[in-house]
Amino acid sequence: MAEMTIRAATHADIDLVHRELTDVILTSPHYSERFKQHEAARLDKTFLKGLLAMDPWHVMLMCSDGVPGGAMVSGPDCGSIFRYWSWVFPSHRQTKLGMFGMREFDAHWDNTRFHKAYTFVRPDNEVARMLLKRYGYRETALLEKHIFGEDYLLIEKFYNRPEGPYDSGYVGRLARIKNKVRSLVGA
Repeated sequence: MAEMTIRAATHADIDLVHRELTDVILTSPHYSERFKQHEAARLDKTFLKGLLAMDPWHVMLMCSDGVPGGAMVSGPDCGSIFRYWSWVFPSHRQTKLGMFGMREFDAHWDNTRFHKAYTFVRPDNEVARMLLKRYGYRETALLEKHIFGEDYLLIEKFYNRPEGPYDSGYVGRLARIKNKVRSLVGA
């Protein structure tokens, strides 16, 4: 049986994550062509590097025997953590990495800087809805004509957040400089 692990992405992983993310966005049957083009353009390599600068764990890699087989991309949003995308690469679709990743995402972020995790899911994406429900997420609201005229479900899971400052997601000048150096040396 394969050993499943999770790790924060590095700058050396950005090309892989970006390639696989673009593929899953553009091939998903649940989104309109307008949304796919918008999302693929928005979640470019600069966006992913910005997430790494905030916290490398905002781009998590799910690995099977040390080989990346899936990823989860998230970001801070006013004290919550937004799950942009969670997916298993085509090469690993017959594994249990998706279920493993769901547990590990919540294990990493619960009891930290966020009071909840949330995401948007198209109502017809039954697989995503079922997985999220299995791991304690609840469908909070139907957002009618929310993104490019299409309906989305707001799905969230509340975390136990200790007292302390909220994560604002701000990345200052020093973090941007460190990010640029890391990208130049491939770290």
